[in-house]
Amino acid sequence: MGDRLPEPHASSSPAVAASSEAEEIEVLDSEDVLPMAAEDHWKALFDQRASCSCRQALKGEESSWDEAQVRKQAEMFDPDNTGYISTEKFRSLLQRHGSELDPHKLEVLLALADSNSEGRICYQDFVNLMSNKRSNSFRQAILQGNRRLCSKALLEETGLSLSQRLIRHVAYETLPREIDRKWYYDSYTCCPPPWFMITITIVEVAFFLYNGVVLDRFVLQVSHPLYLKNALLYHPQLRAQAWRYLTYIFMHAGIEHLGLNVVLQLLVGIPLEMVHGAARISFVYVAGVVAGSLAVSVADMTAPVVGSSGGVYALVSAHLANIVMNWSGMKCQFKLLRMAVALICMSFEFGRAVWLRFHPSAYPPCPHPSFMAHLGGVMVGITLGVIILRNYEQRLQDQTLWWIFLSIYVIFVLFAIFWNIFAYSLLDLKLPPPP
Repeated sequence: MGDRLPEPHASSSPAVAASSEAEEIEVLDSEDVLPMAAEDHWKALFDQRASCSCRQALKGEESSWDEAQVRKQAEMFDPDNTGYISTEKFRSLLQRHGSELDPHKLEVLLALADSNSEGRICYQDFVNLMSNKRSNSFRQAILQGNRRLCSKALLEETGLSLSQRLIRHVAYETLPREIDRKWYYDSYTCCPPPWFMITITIVEVAFFLYNGVVLDRFVLQVSHPLYLKNALLYHPQLRAQAWRYLTYIFMHAGIEHLGLNVVLQLLVGIPLEMVHGAARISFVYVAGVVAGSLAVSVADMTAPVVGSSGGVYALVSAHLANIVMNWSGMKCQFKLLRMAVALICMSFEFGRAVWLRFHPSAYPPCPHPSFMAHLGGVMVGITLGVIILRNYEQRLQDQTLWWIFLSIYVIFVLFAIFWNIFAYSLLDLKLPPPP
């Protein structure tokens, strides 16, 4: 590893000519031969069977190399056809042919080679890297490897376009490890865009404007006598209508309630969705929403619930907890000040909800909406949310804590369902009449 890696050629492209290894390999007879993609060249340096299977997965086309050449190299680097190559040979290949790879991906491969304690590299791990699908072996390489990154940090790179600077900013806002930031910066394509948070926000604003026109009130809509007649909010007398446990997010107490939720979920949710994807972020958001309404049905049984605070608090609390747990690695600017501002905003919104809950109701005997949904969202954020944010592009099913927290969440949901079925009648509660 003491040898200096060759600098990338200025004219390099996704399909460059394969460099020949002068001492052991003769790949191309002439520089005039049709160039081969770098991925195909590297695949042929491993065993024959894996090379054939992965060629279709990565490129969707056949390599121009004949079987004799592949067999010759397979015998040289993997004579037993095991699918592994020794770390010494792998490191030599990186030094000789590293200019064909993206420099950030090359850093991950070098870290993988440096940290591997078994003395060999799995061919499939290399395939995962070249196809932008990392496995836990790569994460372990970064965590356990003692080698420092050889290239400069993303913040030191110059000449970036506006979109590249935006992607770099998002990477530093959400990811604590430099190697993850570089990986995200290289692989992000804005396809698909962060559609979930944008869509959910537009729908929430649209419903609020509609209700404002119908009720002729935009501030403290919740105080209007007809507010509870909406079919979307959760009401304890109508808890058998299962959609209300989710659709209550489209109803807000007023413009002050909606405004803070929208600002928080856009400022926090969009960067998180850009990094972790719509599937994971929507899961955290929806899990917080469901946990919020179920928490109200268990802990504040006579109160209705409105607003998207359950989902918003799940995202924000997961993000803040991730920053605290990776404080030294997070390089976002003014992180202490920004955390303080976020906590103040969340505390203000929670205090408003507590005050409203115990304020004299505009539609007695039914109280104003509950604040317990905020706490349900926080619990989802600091459990399931943190596990998702800490495992960027890693398989969640391989994480023990993921299964533990997911099991706890499922148990809570099942408990709340049985509670709603049996507890209300057993406790003989006097619920407010249906709206």
